[in-house]
Amino acid sequence: MNLQRFALSILGVVSFGFAQSGAGLSLDKIKLPPGFRMSVFATGVDNAREMALSPNGTLFVGSMDAGNVYAVSGGKTTRIASGLRMPTGVAFRDRALYIAEVNRVSKLENIESRLASPSSPVTVYDRLPSDRHHGWKFIAFGPDGLLYVPVGAPCNVCQVNDPYGTITRMKSDGSGFEIFARGIRNSVGFDWNPVTKELWFTDNGRDNLGDNIPPDELNHAPRAGMNFGFPKCHAHGIKDPEFGRDADCSGITAPAQDLGPHVAAIGMRFYTGSMFPPEYRNQIFIAEHGSWNRSVPLGYRVMLARLEGSKVVKYEPFAEGWLQNGRAWGRPADVLTMPDGSLLVSDDQAGVIYRITYTK
Repeated sequence: MNLQRFALSILGVVSFGFAQSGAGLSLDKIKLPPGFRMSVFATGVDNAREMALSPNGTLFVGSMDAGNVYAVSGGKTTRIASGLRMPTGVAFRDRALYIAEVNRVSKLENIESRLASPSSPVTVYDRLPSDRHHGWKFIAFGPDGLLYVPVGAPCNVCQVNDPYGTITRMKSDGSGFEIFARGIRNSVGFDWNPVTKELWFTDNGRDNLGDNIPPDELNHAPRAGMNFGFPKCHAHGIKDPEFGRDADCSGITAPAQDLGPHVAAIGMRFYTGSMFPPEYRNQIFIAEHGSWNRSVPLGYRVMLARLEGSKVVKYEPFAEGWLQNGRAWGRPADVLTMPDGSLLVSDDQAGVIYRITYTK
């Protein structure tokens, strides 16, 4: 075993059995830029959604309908929690795994020393709304040390009051709960620019206005207190026909980038590795889960938003091919940069985690 492979195996990156067990997937259908390759990193992660990595290299994965949370370590996938209510969001801090369900945030303490026999989750905060509609959550700790938790609108489109339609934040013990941003229909992915430490997030556009409007959004929130328009205004000044007829959309924060309509843009991360060519560093990868009600399906791919400073200058496909002849065999849900610079992609339909690498 060479030194690089040994280092990757310690991180749980190399698992010789995973590629074998994932052989039935249509990886040959995935189109990537020259020099990139995708393989199967982990299987047995039913309904895999958000991912979080510990400093020791354990990958934690939440799920939505499966109700499970998983740990991937040393080439093995272990279910460490089950029977939870849409535990989509996971975040790791101070030896504890934080889990977001519909109406509460809990944590598994000292989890890496107890993967085989985890303790019961300890409640951190349980005063979130209990609505299942847009109740699943992506969570992450920000550069300020606070835990950011979105609260989606409990509807396709409706007038909402706090805390609905927001991104909130709190201390790791659940205290200091506050609203960071408003006017957000449903964000299921966000990250902070590694240079400016400013928040960027995806937001899913409303349905039932046709195939092509409104687009999903990539938003930039450099400070607290900003409003992104929902339910009155969508994307770049599209007034909602029910709630925004008399709205002044010039007074809200427009998206940094319009994404595809109904593509269900969810997990997103800045690429912070060094394996990919330099032009990818500090750029944004977005998992588009795919449309469910568009007459011609769209999404089912990983997109790349290229930045110059804080401006998006290009929005282009990076990995696509999960959609074949109008049918999807997989649905990207989240992306995550690994310490070696590879990029992980979770797929909640296929129940696997992929790994994208680059070789000159």
